Amino acid sequence: MTSPTTVRTLLILGASGDLTGRLLLPGLARLVSQGRAAGLRLVGAGSDPWTPEQWRERVRTSFAAAADAAGTEGLEALTALDKDTVYHQLDVTAAGALAALLNSLEAPVAVYFALPPRISQLACESLRPEEVPAGTRLVMEKPFGSSEESARSLNRTLVRLVPEDHIHRVDHFLGKATVLNILGLRFANNFLEPVWNRHHIEKVEIIFDEDLALEGRARYYDGAGALRDMIQSHLLHVMALLAIEPPATIRERDLRDAISAVLRASNVNEPFAASTRRARYTAGTVAGKDVPDYAREEGVDAGRGTETLAEIEVMIDNWRWKGVPFILRSGKALGAKRKEAVVTFRPVPHLPAGFTGVDSPNQLRIGFGPDTLQFDVDVNGPGDVFSLSRATLKAELSASELLPYGEVLEGVLTGDPLLSVRGDTAEECWRIVEPVLAAWQQDAVLLEEYDAGSTGPAAWPTTPRAK
Repeated sequence: MTSPTTVRTLLILGASGDLTGRLLLPGLARLVSQGRAAGLRLVGAGSDPWTPEQWRERVRTSFAAAADAAGTEGLEALTALDKDTVYHQLDVTAAGALAALLNSLEAPVAVYFALPPRISQLACESLRPEEVPAGTRLVMEKPFGSSEESARSLNRTLVRLVPEDHIHRVDHFLGKATVLNILGLRFANNFLEPVWNRHHIEKVEIIFDEDLALEGRARYYDGAGALRDMIQSHLLHVMALLAIEPPATIRERDLRDAISAVLRASNVNEPFAASTRRARYTAGTVAGKDVPDYAREEGVDAGRGTETLAEIEVMIDNWRWKGVPFILRSGKALGAKRKEAVVTFRPVPHLPAGFTGVDSPNQLRIGFGPDTLQFDVDVNGPGDVFSLSRATLKAELSASELLPYGEVLEGVLTGDPLLSVRGDTAEECWRIVEPVLAAWQQDAVLLEEYDAGSTGPAAWPTTPRAK
């Protein structure tokens, strides 16, 4: 059951930017068209000198897909939101500017910082606590800060302005349905939970391979790279959900405490040349489209050595997972899209004599977006009942009616923290990867190369197969 909306006004800072038009507004439109944001007012603010009609045109364009699919009531709700929306040209870093706008809006207000991390921090630093109306929610995009210290500094700034439970450090990578699917799989199946530990699991791989290349994002991506952009920001959180101890409830404190405990126990062990790998794509072809060498992409500083494919081996030093590697990998311009977690179980200790065929370790595959479940098992083959062959059991998991950003926004509007990251967790993610980043900056780990459209460097022995 959907919780009631606790926010009256959604203020999007960076409203003229790509994130707002491509993701935020379509997500909001689906939410509104389903009657799950009643009475909300939309306000945009940005540095561009847009006219009211330019802003409304952006809103209408972004709402078009949801409007086409909406029923009468949903269409009326979208039309009402569009009719009432306004845009303000604003320098969010100027003293008093953001505070003045905030205090002119109907409270409670959710402020969505669709801005580069540094600008978001400057905007928050421009506010004084007494200038922030009661009930205000602050919504920050990941990556949260650029280091452990910067994340800690930003946390101090935010909690000076609003309580921790009014801060949403959003992670759109996992939607609400996906989070609940993982938790349900883990804790609702008695055949699975007893073997979910170091005694029965050999390794866990969490993979996000994209076939997209840079796609004009050099200004952000070349200063971030795959390790910061995906592994630090998203995949460590997926790892934590897969590895947590059973919480008493899935309410805010219990679930977040369990996630935090896993991350505090997590490290990437030295030497980093053995526990991490990095690579950068060269020219190639992806899905019939020519992709230029990353180092020659417009806006790229080749001397930075930014990686477009990263892999790290994380060890969780606790009773359940001691000695089990969690391999986190993400890359761009690869030959096939792959977004999944793969749990590889240990081989059986003894297979009775008489069986033939291949006895392979069982694997559980959890696909993200669409959410799927595959369990690879060895069974007696047809014809010769003594011969083992591989069979795959498949299932589709529950899907959300909302787009990922619609789920994020619903959590913000209703005060549900499930898709938000707690402050200490954001800092822990940076703590885990910072030693690796430092080693890479000093070239302690070779920056390898791979052709765009391939599965990665040929020398990587565990390069996942294309699917």
